[in-house]
Amino acid sequence: MRLQKYLADAGIASRRKCEDYIKEGRVLVNGAVASVGATVEEGDEVIFDGRPVSPAAERVILVFYKPKNVICSNAESEDRVKVADYFTSLPYRLYTVGRLDYDSEGLILITNDGETANRLMHPRYGTKKTYRVLCTGHLSAEDKRRLTGGIELEDGMTAPAELRILRERSDGKTDLLLTIHEGKNRQVRRMLAATGHDTLRLTRVAIGSFELGDMRPGEWRYVKEDELQKLLK
Repeated sequence: MRLQKYLADAGIASRRKCEDYIKEGRVLVNGAVASVGATVEEGDEVIFDGRPVSPAAERVILVFYKPKNVICSNAESEDRVKVADYFTSLPYRLYTVGRLDYDSEGLILITNDGETANRLMHPRYGTKKTYRVLCTGHLSAEDKRRLTGGIELEDGMTAPAELRILRERSDGKTDLLLTIHEGKNRQVRRMLAATGHDTLRLTRVAIGSFELGDMRPGEWRYVKEDELQKLLK
């Protein structure tokens, strides 16, 4: 088996990211620094960042309501609360599928399966992500046209989005739902900022067919296999 696939199956990261780890010299096979293209056979010892690696016995995917002020990074140097801190009792090496900003909250998927994570994150699959947003001001017709038609950001034009105004509040703020198909860094906040509106609260309420529903911050559940297959289709 190719080393990068072995690492992905063990829940380290996607195959592409695992290739980067191999290039960085962070992977040893039988005591020697591995190279991209190396293979692993039964009985080989694989070490990543000083820790033994073995393929996951089963694929695990979780739906988690990430609270605000929790980070998705697993970096040991981070002293802030991490998503991984909520799952220390589980016997898996888990990581998040994509990111959700530190100051945002809501639904995020967590898995030990690198290949599934890679498919869910890849832009070509166009997985929809829906956010409930409280922003300053009321959106004009031109604001709505730009949000749904695409906005030029510093890292490129956004794809068309779906917009639904929930309520224009008497205090001058707006509640809305925005659905996007991409994953640019802080994209929703930047799209609204480009139209002159600051984001006051942002909650991701859906990823594909998975919905936050009545979950509360910090709660999680296992994803059933039929739910996953529905999403992947």
